[in-house]
Amino acid sequence: MFTGLIEAVGRVAEAKGVGGGGLRVCIRTELAPGLAAGDSLAVNGVCLTVIVAEGGEVHADVGPETARITTLGALRHEQALNLERPLKADGRVGGHFVQGHVDGMGTIDEIRTEGDARWFTVSYPPALAPLMVRKGSIAVDGVSLTLAGLGETKFDVMIVPFTWEHTSMRALRVGDRVNLECDIIGKYVARALELSETGRLKAAQTMK
Repeated sequence: MFTGLIEAVGRVAEAKGVGGGGLRVCIRTELAPGLAAGDSLAVNGVCLTVIVAEGGEVHADVGPETARITTLGALRHEQALNLERPLKADGRVGGHFVQGHVDGMGTIDEIRTEGDARWFTVSYPPALAPLMVRKGSIAVDGVSLTLAGLGETKFDVMIVPFTWEHTSMRALRVGDRVNLECDIIGKYVARALELSETGRLKAAQTMK
């Protein structure tokens, strides 16, 4: 479990394809000394398992499915990456609960400036619409943000100066794809409603 508060920005040292469509990725990061084999690490919002951590570098595998459904399948050399270690049991949740399980990819449609802040307009897959609420939370490339504006296919988030300076958000450009993870609470509510509706339909069919 993560919080969406980025600890460090790492860099892709190497991203090498392996059999079956997966990747072995090597990331340069200041977090390496505090990590060990088997630890979890959120990389641009995707929970990965550390294989090796030494010499200022972290190695992890990206499975074929993860490579297909997240932006990690298109990593570039020296690309900036948002990194976060898991939340400690006695830690503070400054952002929101983030699982590191990406729900879909969005696309940056617009970036505009307001004072010292930036607005991002992001288009998203229609299937995610039921999981979003205005003023609710969403993780964009692992960063916990508030849905300031919400439409049927797009949403707006504001990036404050601290987040802009301390995450990879400042490297994003219009047209770039980003990993999206909706609030876990919304997922449970949507699933409960889905099951409730299924139950009603079955009951109605039984009564016929």
